[in-house]
Amino acid sequence: MDAGELVPDEVMVGMIRERLGADGADDFLLDGFPRTDAQAKALDEMLGDLGAALDAVLLLAVPREALTARLSGRWLCKKCGRSFHEVFAPYNGESCEKGGTCELYQRDDDKPEAIANRLDGYEKQTAPLIGYYRDAGILREIDGDQDPDAVYAQISAALAPTA
Repeated sequence: MDAGELVPDEVMVGMIRERLGADGADDFLLDGFPRTDAQAKALDEMLGDLGAALDAVLLLAVPREALTARLSGRWLCKKCGRSFHEVFAPYNGESCEKGGTCELYQRDDDKPEAIANRLDGYEKQTAPLIGYYRDAGILREIDGDQDPDAVYAQISAALAPTA
């Protein structure tokens, strides 16, 4: 993960299977799953076994450059774990929740080389699922490169029950 590689399919599928088995398949939201064709097919099988199906799949469309800037700007405090961002939530020298000043570091997977690797992997492994879910009639495309309130409004509208 630190290098931007995906967690193996069998690990992710097992985690989702365990969670859906414990909680059922009513009213859930998956973030970052499925990411591969094998994961999508396993999810379809799991839901079929539970007598359920996906209502919608959201695609938050953001240009690669904007994603890189967002991700590479994240920093965490080593002591309290608080999150900062160079643009959206800059660290201004405020006190650490654990005392003293925050000690900032960047996670390995937020470094530009790991981000590039993740985005390349997305293009190869995950982007093909767009057609899979579009063909199923459940893909909802959201413009993720806008004000967060506008993104939220689009997501809410895409998930609103239809009469």
